[in-house]
Amino acid sequence: MASSATTCSSVLHLLHNDTSTSSLLSPKGMHLRSSSFSLLSPRRTSSPSPMIQFSPKGFGSANPLFVATAEKKKSPFQTEAVRQLTGSVTKTEGFRFAIVIAKFNEIVTRPLMEGALDTFQKYSVREEDVDVVWVPGCFEIGLVAEKLGKSGKYNGIVCIGAVVRGDTTHYEEVANSTASGVLSAGFNSGVPCIFGVLTCENMDQALNRAGGKVGNKGSEAALTAIEMASLFGHHLKE
Repeated sequence: MASSATTCSSVLHLLHNDTSTSSLLSPKGMHLRSSSFSLLSPRRTSSPSPMIQFSPKGFGSANPLFVATAEKKKSPFQTEAVRQLTGSVTKTEGFRFAIVIAKFNEIVTRPLMEGALDTFQKYSVREEDVDVVWVPGCFEIGLVAEKLGKSGKYNGIVCIGAVVRGDTTHYEEVANSTASGVLSAGFNSGVPCIFGVLTCENMDQALNRAGGKVGNKGSEAALTAIEMASLFGHHLKE
């Protein structure tokens, strides 16, 4: 503390006695007329001494402690020139769809199917342009979906099922195999195959997603099928 006081006293004494800075002082000798002041090196040389300057924001020269953010250069990449493709849910004329649905857990899968059919109707897909194919369980969905896709009759396929966890690892095996089968069906057929299979911890979760308080995932799958069919049919033609 003593060292700091001595240093400050020396600096003020220097400023008071230095004829080059005396003009900055008021008659009282202790108040600066400018909003800026400099701490000068005690030794005078022919070259300017290093100094630290402080300027309140908005007065005098720019404050060196506040550096303005550099203006971002405009990218040469013009987004206006990018062609953005998206499917439409309103242009459904001429599209045909199939629903592959598992009989197992029909108390869940049937409401899912009804939700899908209701959505197709709302979006102007004719009843005669939708076929429903029942399979024994979720494990068989992928095989049938791929067969339908390769037939060339459909623009989108909705895959519906319900896998509910039990006391064994059978749940994981069926759920993983079903998801892999639906994905492979789309890749191998070139037709969008939409995953509308529920994988739930218990029956309450499944029913809540089949028209219950969480909504109807069959309806969501049908809407996705319409959008993907539009994307493929209008923009991604071979």
